[in-house]
Amino acid sequence: MPPNIPTLPATASAVNCWQCRHFATSWDPAMPYSCKLLGFKSKMLPCIQVKQADGRSCQGFDAKPAAAAAGARVSVSRQ
Repeated sequence: MPPNIPTLPATASAVNCWQCRHFATSWDPAMPYSCKLLGFKSKMLPCIQVKQADGRSCQGFDAKPAAAAAGARVSVSRQ
């Protein structure tokens, strides 16, 4: 894993933003991660931000489809 991709601490919940369909990276270097479901950008992974704010694991976690998570390529037809 590249050194610039943050990972969850061992004490974090089983929810992992990198595996969630609502997770996105942002163009904003000050707030590089975002949650499309909850509608916010953050300096840290949204699942960690939610855990700190609410004390519970993210309730909006929705796993990415298996094909996308396995690294399947999506073909795009260009016309």
